[in-house]
Amino acid sequence: MRLGALAAALLMTAGLAAACDRGPAGAPSGAAITVRVTNSAAPSPSASPEPATSAWAWPLILPVPGPRAGQHQTGKRPTASTPVFHAEMTDLWAAVVTGRPVLGLPAFFPLVAYEQVKAIADPAADWRNRLVAEFDLDVAAAHGLLARHARRAALLRVIVPEAQASWIDPGVCYNGVGYWHVANARLVYRVGGQERSIGIASLISWRGRWYVVHFGAVLRTTSGGVVDQPAQGAGTPGPPGGC
Repeated sequence: MRLGALAAALLMTAGLAAACDRGPAGAPSGAAITVRVTNSAAPSPSASPEPATSAWAWPLILPVPGPRAGQHQTGKRPTASTPVFHAEMTDLWAAVVTGRPVLGLPAFFPLVAYEQVKAIADPAADWRNRLVAEFDLDVAAAHGLLARHARRAALLRVIVPEAQASWIDPGVCYNGVGYWHVANARLVYRVGGQERSIGIASLISWRGRWYVVHFGAVLRTTSGGVVDQPAQGAGTPGPPGGC
């Protein structure tokens, strides 16, 4: 399975309002974004493919520009209809189908941003020991859901309900800096001739870009990995998640 070129379409939706909906003055209302993907032509040169005896083509991994140290948050509302977000989701899907969470880290909320956002004693330790550790478990759980079909699963589109995005003010959720938040994004894929989907529990913004911060769940009831709302077809979004 290989992923490639992006074509984005804007679809107006209505849904449940997310928690803490207090955006900067003049913020646009937003729309649901469907990021459509098609097959690509070449495997990623940055990953080591399986031996030549395997019929499986290593999934494409796209370069994702990282944030620079010293940059500060902005109130710019993110959109999923960008090549950078497409690259993030391509890498996230590569992590799922291979079971290698490290491939999806370019899509994950960066440490340099988290250190500014969280008003806690040691945000770097929290990022490593909680957020990234949970991301690793959730990627493994999503890979396990696909099971023997993982190598044939093809990502079709990513749906982000941006009409439900909300601005989280400083002081909420132990935050020192505000950000945009949206729950219930969906990865829609095809496997065995059937369309299925899984959720992304929470995306938050840094400098006008969406990043995954909770893949399987925001509030966890298990020490293991979680797959967010697996469903036939595109699925039905659940209630708005926390920040």
